[in-house]
Amino acid sequence: MTKKTIKGLADVIDRNISTLLEVRRQLEIRKSPMMKVAGAITGFCGSFLFVYLHIIWFGVWLLWNTGLLGLEPFDAYPFGLLTTTVSLEAIFLSMFVLINQNRMTELADQRADLDLQVNLLAEYEITKVLRIVDAISDHFDIEVGKDPELEELKIQISPDMVLQEMEKMKHALT
Repeated sequence: MTKKTIKGLADVIDRNISTLLEVRRQLEIRKSPMMKVAGAITGFCGSFLFVYLHIIWFGVWLLWNTGLLGLEPFDAYPFGLLTTTVSLEAIFLSMFVLINQNRMTELADQRADLDLQVNLLAEYEITKVLRIVDAISDHFDIEVGKDPELEELKIQISPDMVLQEMEKMKHALT
């Protein structure tokens, strides 16, 4: 458990962090072996070690094949073997990156769906609270004020209507 800095809030934060970490752990466990391999490859290829190894590899290759190391060149200029090797590496690396990117997109879609569900629930709860507070103020004859937005805020919002309106506005702009 973390140090509680805000009374009543730290437990909730701890629970949420634990839940998120457990979800991530479960997602890692459920990854197929091929997804783990693709993730490991793209993780390594996105590192500075990978860059440094390539600098050394290309440097040695060029020095060797230009004769500067005093060794017999095996891939003379314009370095056709090096070009073929690098092209094949690029093809395979791009496939692994795309595989990993598809997985990341899937996870991002799941997070977006969760965010939408939480936002819809929060909007519904806030609308209910506004209605209850308004009813309480009416019951006790408390003058809340003449806020024209209050009545609008108490209306239940339909996500379908919002999406339709967004599409209309998008088409109007294009």
